[in-house]
Amino acid sequence: MKKITSLALALALALTLTACGKKDNTAGSGDSSVPADATALLTAVWDAHSDDEKFPAAGGDYENPVEDAPGAVSIADADNLNYMLTLPVEDAGKIDGAASLSHMMNANTFTCGAFHVTSKDDVETVASDLRDAIQSKQWMCGFPDKLVIFTYDQYVVSLYGDEELVNTFRDKFTATYSDSAIAYDEAIL
Repeated sequence: MKKITSLALALALALTLTACGKKDNTAGSGDSSVPADATALLTAVWDAHSDDEKFPAAGGDYENPVEDAPGAVSIADADNLNYMLTLPVEDAGKIDGAASLSHMMNANTFTCGAFHVTSKDDVETVASDLRDAIQSKQWMCGFPDKLVIFTYDQYVVSLYGDEELVNTFRDKFTATYSDSAIAYDEAIL
């Protein structure tokens, strides 16, 4: 009787502890939970960088700048999204959130834009359009080496710049979001 009572108590305790598990909307290393917004998505990847891997960075947009971290970008101005993050103007209506992280000295050294796409059906289109826009961009003040575009759930993330910085961010992104897919990883021509 004592064994049965102990076993029942242990089972009840195990079930209670399992039910108390916390599920949160931010991703950590290897965690496949989807972040709450584009800023949280980029912040998790940026936080995975060691101090030696980080560079002088800024996020956000002109109205809401953030120093040394990713920041939210207003989606109200399609031309500004195109100017800052190379998102084609025709795709601005397909997103409902955006964030950025750029090299503070020169955007062509590193620029990353994260976009939450309203419909899953548009994720591949936005990724393809971003790739085409970045590849056809006329560069000034330096020429970026490569671009990488990820898809993750309803997010599309584009980054371009110095190959070493892009590769490090790519590796941190795939380690942080193991369910992500690399849609494009290529040299900028």
